[in-house]
Amino acid sequence: MSKHPTLLQQFRSFCFQNNATHLETAIEYFAVFGGMGWKIDMSKPLDQLIEEKVLKNYRYIHGDITKITRSNPTHHKVLSALAMGDRREHSAFKKARVQKEEGENSVDFLVEHGLLVVEKSVEKPLKNYEKISNKVLFTQPFMRFWFSAISPYYKGIKEGDYSEFKKQWSHTQQEFSHLIYQQLVMALLEKSTVEDPIVHIGSYWDEHVEIDILAKTKSGKWIAGTCKHSKNKANKSELTKLKESVAKAELNVDTYVVYSKNKFSQELKKEKGATLRLFSLNSIGNLLEELSDKDMLVNTNKKY
Repeated sequence: MSKHPTLLQQFRSFCFQNNATHLETAIEYFAVFGGMGWKIDMSKPLDQLIEEKVLKNYRYIHGDITKITRSNPTHHKVLSALAMGDRREHSAFKKARVQKEEGENSVDFLVEHGLLVVEKSVEKPLKNYEKISNKVLFTQPFMRFWFSAISPYYKGIKEGDYSEFKKQWSHTQQEFSHLIYQQLVMALLEKSTVEDPIVHIGSYWDEHVEIDILAKTKSGKWIAGTCKHSKNKANKSELTKLKESVAKAELNVDTYVVYSKNKFSQELKKEKGATLRLFSLNSIGNLLEELSDKDMLVNTNKKY
C-alpha cells in the first residue's frame, strides 16, 4: 500500500471490499474502521462491531500502534488532543499540556511515520498570519477514532470495562463522521470541476473565521463551500453566512458550494446557477461509480 492513499481511495476500497449498498451507513462505518483493510459486516450495528473488532482486541491493536509511536507518552497525548479537538496544533499542545517545541517535534515524528499530515489554510490570512496555527489530519480514519474514542479510556478497556468508552462515544458518535463528509465533498468538488480543474483545495481559517472548503482553479478562480449536517434542509441563510465569512476573510470568491445532508429549501434551490452549486448526500454517491477490484488497496495490517 502506498504511504498515503487519499481519503477517496480508502473510501472506494472500503466500499468495494465490504459491498456497501447504503451510502450513509458506509460513511458512518468508514469513519470508524476506514484505512485498515478489515472486512466489515455492515448488517451488524456499529457499536457491536466496535466491541467485537476493537474493544475485545484492544491489547493487540494497542501493541501494533505502539510499534509506530514507540510507546512515547507525548505522541499519545498529542494524538488524542488532535483527535478530540479542533485539529489545530497549538490548541492540541495546550490540551495535551506539552510545550510548543515538544509538541512540534512530536507532530514531525508522527508525520514522518505516516500517522498524520499537516494542513495549512489554503489562502494565507491577510492579518496576523504568523499567529495562525496549522491543522492536522489523520491519514487513516481508524487512527482518529482510536485516539479520540479508545486510547483516552484505555484503563477500563484493557480490563474489559467498556462503560466509560460507551458513555463518551454516545455523546460524540453523531458528529464523528462530519469531518469525513467534508473531505468527501472536497473530493466530489475536485472530481466534478472539469473544465477549469482545481489545483489546490482545503479549508480556510484565521483568528475569527473558518470556511469549510476553499479551492483555487487552474485559471485562478476561487470556490468557497460550507457543509451542513443537520436533519433540517439547508436554506438561504447557509449561503448568506458563507458569504459573510468570505467577506470577513477578505477573499474574492467566484463560486459558492453548499453541501446539505438533508436536501435544500426551495428558496436556496432558486439561487442555484453559475455562481452556486448544491451538493447532497446523493451527490457523494457519484464518488463510488464503477467500483471494481482495481480499487482494492493492499493492506498489511493484521485482520481483526
